[in-house]
Amino acid sequence: MPTRRPAGATERAGGGAAPPAAAARATPARGTAPPLQLSLQFADPVHRAVLARHRVARWIRAALAAPAEITVRIVDADEGRELNRTYRAKDYATNVLTFDYAREPVVVADLVLCAPVVEREAAEQGIGLDAHYAHLLVHGALHAQGFDHESDLEAGAMEARETAILARLGFADPYAGSDAPRITDHPGG
Repeated sequence: MPTRRPAGATERAGGGAAPPAAAARATPARGTAPPLQLSLQFADPVHRAVLARHRVARWIRAALAAPAEITVRIVDADEGRELNRTYRAKDYATNVLTFDYAREPVVVADLVLCAPVVEREAAEQGIGLDAHYAHLLVHGALHAQGFDHESDLEAGAMEARETAILARLGFADPYAGSDAPRITDHPGG
């Protein structure tokens, strides 16, 4: 599994702004998504039905601007907490961790999603489980390509990109409304 610090829910390895190449990349037009080699692992099988391989691949491909080799691992709270503690020094399970290993010429990354956290957040936000998984997978795929949200400017750009991608996939704006949840590195949200 991961051998370096993850991008995390709010940060990429190395931190700071997205590299200029990442900031300039456009999300590909419909029908032109780059190739994706996907490995889907279920340490926690509870959401296997929601996360059919073809759906996960479609959601990730929508966010890609380059060919990618991505492993998606669905974990329980214990593994999610251990990974977050080990790689981010945060002692709680978070919704998504992104371990980015390479960006060019092929994006190589692991996306780790904690099933109990994703389920709890979806219920708290009153959204479908599939919509929340789609959002977190798009979010993680963008982190893997160098996008971040450390500053308000970066956050606005990343959220706009996520919203546009999710709209193309048929999902509502996850940031709509004044009390809309943000993806943060804080427990529960």
